[in-house]
Amino acid sequence: MDASAEAEGRATLSDYLAAERTLLAWIRTGLALMGFGFVVARFGLFLQQLQIVQHASSVQSYGLSLWFGTALIAAGIAVNLFSGWHHLQLIRRMELGHAARPHATTLAIATSIFLALVGLGMAIYLLSVRGTEQINSGNNSLSNRETPMATTTENGIISIPSNYSVDQTVEKLTGILQVKAVTLFALVDHSGEAERVGMKMPPTKLLIFGSPKAGTPLMLAAPTSAIDLPLKILIWEDANGKVWVSYNAPSYLQGRHGIPDELLQNIAVVETVAAKAAE
Repeated sequence: MDASAEAEGRATLSDYLAAERTLLAWIRTGLALMGFGFVVARFGLFLQQLQIVQHASSVQSYGLSLWFGTALIAAGIAVNLFSGWHHLQLIRRMELGHAARPHATTLAIATSIFLALVGLGMAIYLLSVRGTEQINSGNNSLSNRETPMATTTENGIISIPSNYSVDQTVEKLTGILQVKAVTLFALVDHSGEAERVGMKMPPTKLLIFGSPKAGTPLMLAAPTSAIDLPLKILIWEDANGKVWVSYNAPSYLQGRHGIPDELLQNIAVVETVAAKAAE
């Protein structure tokens, strides 16, 4: 009876193979946790780099993704270590001829609960990030609608922000005038002239351009308009390093000189040219 009981208690080859399959399954689980954790940790950095490439006005912080990813990687390491330890304990019992106890489900339950908590935390985090991005996007779009048309009714000057430096904006504007066959009469480098006399000022350049074919009818209809003709665009850098493109609003010039409505289009070209140079 004792011999038969001992023979029944001994582990068979199928028991060893089953234990090995269980170990390999847990190893795959641990590797999957570590791989997914690495992806989550790097995802925040990827989003930040994407914002930088897109020239976002403010870069959103995604630091929590690093913590979530690190937690998943740590969980994967713990799963591999614990499953390896459990496998060794099981093999020793089987080699000693002890009856194998039912496989404990503690590790499986702990892993599932941990993943559920991490998933819930990530869901809440993503929803909060999405809400913040929508608020920032709304503020940025509102700012973009307000800033380009920063006109004061007192002087009739429209200033729109440029995406380039002063020299780059000047070069782009010069190319646009050439394509439109508009004559560039003068390029006044105010900052350059200031430097020549030992004074410093931010880059500031004035372009004077126009077409006699468009300007002559204006001066015939409203002779005082010759004071503001040819058209002018000022490209300048403010104290914060922001570049602006400024020009007289066509509606302001019309009201100032009494330009007829049918000739307003002759000076409205300044809006199109300035917008293309700044975009």
